[in-house]
Amino acid sequence: MQLLPSKDDNIYWRILMVYRACTEDFEYILKNVVNYDLVSATEKFSEASIETVSAILGEAGRMCEEKLSPLQRLGDLHPAKLQNGVVRTSPGFDDGYKAIAEGGWVSTSADPQYGGMGLPLTITTAVNEMMASACLSLQLNPLMTQGQIEALENHASKMIKDIYLPKLISGDWCGTMNLTEPQAGSDVGALSSKATNNGDGSFAITGQKIYISWGDNDFSENVCHLVLARLPEGKPGTKGISLFIVPKFIPDQFGNAGVANRLKVVSLEHKLGLHGSPTAVMQYEGATGWLIGEPHDGMRAMFTMMNNARLGVGGQGIGAAEGAYQHALAYAKTRKQGAVSVAKGIGTILDHADVRRMLLTMKADIFAARSLALATAVSIDLSNASNDESWKSRAAFLTPIAKSFGTETGCRVAELGVQVHGGMGFIEESGAAQYYRDVRVTAIYEGTNGIQAMDLVGRKLMDGGQAAYSLIEEMQATIKNCPADFSSMAEPVHLASEALREAISWMCEQKNINDRFAGAVPFLNAFARVLGGYFHLKSASQEGRTGVRTKLARFYIFNLMPEYIGLLSQAKQGCEDLYSFSADELLEA
Repeated sequence: MQLLPSKDDNIYWRILMVYRACTEDFEYILKNVVNYDLVSATEKFSEASIETVSAILGEAGRMCEEKLSPLQRLGDLHPAKLQNGVVRTSPGFDDGYKAIAEGGWVSTSADPQYGGMGLPLTITTAVNEMMASACLSLQLNPLMTQGQIEALENHASKMIKDIYLPKLISGDWCGTMNLTEPQAGSDVGALSSKATNNGDGSFAITGQKIYISWGDNDFSENVCHLVLARLPEGKPGTKGISLFIVPKFIPDQFGNAGVANRLKVVSLEHKLGLHGSPTAVMQYEGATGWLIGEPHDGMRAMFTMMNNARLGVGGQGIGAAEGAYQHALAYAKTRKQGAVSVAKGIGTILDHADVRRMLLTMKADIFAARSLALATAVSIDLSNASNDESWKSRAAFLTPIAKSFGTETGCRVAELGVQVHGGMGFIEESGAAQYYRDVRVTAIYEGTNGIQAMDLVGRKLMDGGQAAYSLIEEMQATIKNCPADFSSMAEPVHLASEALREAISWMCEQKNINDRFAGAVPFLNAFARVLGGYFHLKSASQEGRTGVRTKLARFYIFNLMPEYIGLLSQAKQGCEDLYSFSADELLEA
């Protein structure tokens, strides 16, 4: 069977295979934009110098280009299937996963005590984004395992750590997270899955979970599920939920995958995109599991995994955006349509002003989102290395912004990628639509972007805006120290930061939480827009006043950042107009 068209019978073959890992961009951002030097200066990460990081990113980039990128279309054209109770993954995914596991890319930030590299999360964030650019469907698998590793490192007993962490870190076993049920989506506390004590240190888990990414596969020795369930004495709501690890195969006395557990994949979802990633409905029928953390404290333990995953999902959005951008640029450089007289033109649609506008928008947004994700990871690393509360607060504040802006950037850039292709973008043969279909779910899972925004204006402003104001102060101090000839770019960013300060104050003053929630999404997006301008300004000032990065910064600051004005106006409208409509009136013309 011919899986993909040959060079001879499809002109888009060469366009589909142009992915290039952006290692130079990562290195530049780490050196000049997000203060990675603070991370490498800590005792915990002293061995992770920028030179070491450069070598690591180079190796990861080559793996992504050579091993993962060719799998992008295969996963879409030949989705994972459930056959006689067995999940059959897409062609080549077994070899792709082997390359990830053998390269140590599952375990870059994991504890060296159990076989991990112990590198900063910042590096893991960069590597994960590159893997997502190359093949998002497959990258989702190690991302889930990484989150489970972190949850076990922080909350599991020594016995559980000794059994599971070496296997997960090596990539021999894979991990998942099981929260959602048909009646319990964002409202996790409504779950009905039950756990009963077996009297031997284990528990019997019964219930059904849906939307389980990589719920099973045919290339790893075991699949380990972190499952939320309620003990008989557990109170209603989230405070009565416990967390259990439930493996597909129960480990034997030597810690190897043993007898099959009482769980199964009921079905795989038919999805808009991410066809190569099996999304399972899981059934637990008295399956054997072990408690992680304390009874009734499962949400706290699961949030360790979820917070890791939220930054990771933001990186997935950026990765898909990068793939879509490279795909669109390759097409624009070859497609001839119309004649445009322009200096240094190449005679293709790239010469058209509107196409140039779309491509620059894509490129500028990717840089902003990538910088934000890495800045968030730096904050997490510094909080872990120093236990400094200010860094913890900074990391907590930035995480929902990074998740939301990263995934919105992915959706926006992928949509523009289709538009650049014109009519061919709507034709599946070109491969452009896949990026849009694949990335769309990132704005939904791991907490919808609306929930991220509500978290930002709710819990993340419970400190009276202290973490947010601290970020504003840092931005303004940096702006003040910009070279004088950067004033034309620095001044708009300064004004934007002042507008953010006023919006933070307004949010903190609202007594009705729905007034905050009504404007939460535009508030988050405005904050992201201004942060993007700040990162671009830093990038340009470090470049030396001329060059590609300065040009890109000008484009972002004067063409994209001004969106914050309208967004902040929306953010401060309150909820009165929203709730002035009755349910019936929403149906009226």
